[in-house]
Amino acid sequence: MKPEEALLSVNDLRIAFDGVEAVRGMSFDVRPRETLAIVGESGAGKSLTARALLGMLPRGATTSGTVRLLGEPDLAAHRGRRISLVPQDALSALSPVHPVGDQLAAAVRSVARVSRKEARARAVAALDRVGIPDAARRARAYPHEYSGGMRQRAVIAMATVNEPDIVVADEPTTALDEERRDQVLRVLAEQREAVGAALVLVTHDMDVVRDHADRVLVMYAGRLTELGPADEVLGRPRAPYTAGLLASLPQHAPPGRRLPALRGTPPAPAALPPGCAFAPRCPLATDPCRAVEPEPQPVEERLVACHHWPELPHPATELFLEQRQEGQPA
Repeated sequence: MKPEEALLSVNDLRIAFDGVEAVRGMSFDVRPRETLAIVGESGAGKSLTARALLGMLPRGATTSGTVRLLGEPDLAAHRGRRISLVPQDALSALSPVHPVGDQLAAAVRSVARVSRKEARARAVAALDRVGIPDAARRARAYPHEYSGGMRQRAVIAMATVNEPDIVVADEPTTALDEERRDQVLRVLAEQREAVGAALVLVTHDMDVVRDHADRVLVMYAGRLTELGPADEVLGRPRAPYTAGLLASLPQHAPPGRRLPALRGTPPAPAALPPGCAFAPRCPLATDPCRAVEPEPQPVEERLVACHHWPELPHPATELFLEQRQEGQPA
């Protein structure tokens, strides 16, 4: 896709704290009306990358590279209007001392010159759209009077009330059980369609990616490892790290065998190994991998950062399944 056709373009994004880079040279785009999932283990830099899209990085972060929304670099000016956030913790995202409807109405009036009555009507309509029952009455309730699932719906309503171009959802189902998780994801998908937005979905759950994403961006140690159509990446991973994540899913566990996990742990940003950061955990690693960090390169319809991607079997999860079957640590 040409840069001018993307809603949002990220080029060589780097995020550092006290000189240590936690996100290292990320480049990707977000396309109109798509769902782009960003996945990886804890510490991969997923949430930092997502926050950078909104200009909401923590204090002390230094950045380089560019993030442009519709060609414009001033992200803060578009936050709440053209791009919005569904945070991980809905309770902390809502003020405990104001009714939910008042908070949504304030979000409307922050970007549109409308009367209080009109803002209130839009707030109630947004709550109704995400499935809050008796929305006019519940708009007068406080966040602590909502259930966990309803609070998450309320923050989705707040994120979509101004019909943004992009919604960023940062681990929006972390504290929810499976039933409520599915409900929230369904509401997010419905809202994406209702307002015509693209969705950037940060998650560690590969099943969520399989069910909801158009494309998937896999991160490891602050870098892009693989990016492409979700069905291709999940069906035929080209990066060993992606393969390891998929091999850890329950459906790959043979009867009576322990579910595998990727051996080892991700490196800390301040203690990256030379070469490919995944090399110490990778069954394909060779001396070049330990000396030279691979750059993302076009492979079919995707980008892959791996020296050995042509050698991967199909599906590449067999690499990790064979390790387990042979009794090696996985």
